[in-house]
Amino acid sequence: MGLGTMLRRGVLALGAAAVLAFPALAQGNNPIRIGAVLSVTGPASFLGDPEDKTLRLYVNRINQAGGINGRPIQLIVYDDAGDANRARTFATRLVEDDRVVAMVGGTTTGTTMAMRPVFEDARIPFISLAGGIEIVDPVSPFTFKTPHTDRMACEKIFADIRARGLSRIAMISGTDGFGQSMRGQCQRVAGAAGITIVAEEQYGPRDSDMTPQLTRIRNAAGVEAVVNPGFGQGPAIVTRGYAQLGIRLPLYQSHGVASAEFISLATPAAAEGVRLPAAALLVAEQLPAGDPQRQVLIDYKTAFEREFNQPVSTFGGHAYDGLMILVEAIRRANSTDGTRLRDAIRATRGFVGTGGVVNMSATDHMGLDLSAFRMVEIRGGQFTLIGN
Repeated sequence: MGLGTMLRRGVLALGAAAVLAFPALAQGNNPIRIGAVLSVTGPASFLGDPEDKTLRLYVNRINQAGGINGRPIQLIVYDDAGDANRARTFATRLVEDDRVVAMVGGTTTGTTMAMRPVFEDARIPFISLAGGIEIVDPVSPFTFKTPHTDRMACEKIFADIRARGLSRIAMISGTDGFGQSMRGQCQRVAGAAGITIVAEEQYGPRDSDMTPQLTRIRNAAGVEAVVNPGFGQGPAIVTRGYAQLGIRLPLYQSHGVASAEFISLATPAAAEGVRLPAAALLVAEQLPAGDPQRQVLIDYKTAFEREFNQPVSTFGGHAYDGLMILVEAIRRANSTDGTRLRDAIRATRGFVGTGGVVNMSATDHMGLDLSAFRMVEIRGGQFTLIGN
């Protein structure tokens, strides 16, 4: 690829939203406008912030290398602060005012589901960065996603529980969109996985103490392990309370906490021994030399940490995958027409990303199977690969 003109960075204030826009390159009179609505601030900022940083970093790199088929990317980012109504408003703005050709964003399941009808009605491809399976099941024509689903997380966790010779669990779930979606998926697949749910508790997104719920779980008869569907600060509070109550049962968290920030919030001592399914990005250096993801993961990890001086997270990796899948689709289609671009995204095969090797189709708008998940355990304040 030829060298493009250097990208100019700018921050534009638009109403109450934080909007980051990358203006067109000086020599690019016809930029490709890509939108992103992310939870850069608010309760899901630990997801949205690395997503935002990743998109800015790689749009910059792509434009420096000449853009896409000689055209620069103009990235327009809105911060929904985790609010679904704001997300839908910004989605409408991207379609009607900014005239984007595609969307990479949607930090949470709730904001994604609020925005999906806007992009579907406009026939504009939307690649979500959220975990809920309902985003792509059933398939909507123009909606895709990059993270593993909550159903896959349940299946991976249950397989590990069974491998430990256990089968009777308690669940403590967040009442947010992701927590309730994963709770429902775990309930659906438990029987087929040989798992019996013998106790259930829930907590709200503003709860700061889960001691009553955890005490009831501790006192419940027959519980052999505990699963916590949730994301944000809730799982960290659960983990701290779990340790304070001296509960010795295996504790499983979701892929929604797959970042170093979770360990910091929970404290390394309390998080010791916690297991969760996660993208291989968390354990990149622990992968064998022949693993097809290893070099991709190390390259992304190195670039992100060098640029921002903070630990990499799987959530930024979801944004990397979404952007690169879109960029490759635009190159193959040599078009930004919504339908042709949608078809090109569907045709993604063998894309090696941070989440796994992606093979999409008209009936699969995620393209990952269970092998893309790795089971990790927190040991000594670090994520450790314990299985494939």
